[in-house]
Amino acid sequence: MRSLVFFLGAWCRAGGPRRVAAHCSLWLAGLLLALPAAAAPSKLVVVGDSLSAEYGLPRGSGWVALLSQRMAREKLPYEVINASISGDTTAGGRARLPALLKAQSPQVVVIELGGNDALRGLPLAQTRDNLIAMVKAARTAGAKVLLAGMQVPPNYGRQYTADFSRTFEDVAKAERVALVPFLLQGVADRPDAEDWFQSDRIHPVAKAHPIILDNVWPVLRGLLR
Repeated sequence: MRSLVFFLGAWCRAGGPRRVAAHCSLWLAGLLLALPAAAAPSKLVVVGDSLSAEYGLPRGSGWVALLSQRMAREKLPYEVINASISGDTTAGGRARLPALLKAQSPQVVVIELGGNDALRGLPLAQTRDNLIAMVKAARTAGAKVLLAGMQVPPNYGRQYTADFSRTFEDVAKAERVALVPFLLQGVADRPDAEDWFQSDRIHPVAKAHPIILDNVWPVLRGLLR
């Protein structure tokens, strides 16, 4: 259809038969209206904390930016929106998610929150309730959800460490959403882990972020149309 429009346009400009030329503008207008509108890209929103907000990293080197680049290479029609804020908690994400959903109307929402809840010693029940509320809000808005799980170091105590990790599993199972069990797998649990973190021992360096993306991608790929 588009090639036909271009051909007729060139013919008209070249001076086609008088009877045809008189109606060229009407024909072209009608044909252009008949063309299908270019489809707007779907949207994927990442609601996270400093692990997704490129804290301490050169711009464009974090896993969310790498995700956008991978989607472009694979010609997946998604716009990746990084709505992550350093220091954010599940309560903060829960509070700001409704406005994000209304403004962006995403098809996919990635929730990467919970680590700062642990750092602040917030009750696990509160973390769980906030995550569930975010999942429900995103699904009510028509989005598919991926939950990124997190773990804490053993110095938090065996019971708390196990309970914290299980919180993400329980939410994903109860709400039937996709789960990345441990976002930092292959980074935080490697023998030379100290070489893969910034001086604060909390935030991964740039070379770790392709690994983080590789943790997310197999699960996320199944949610993409």
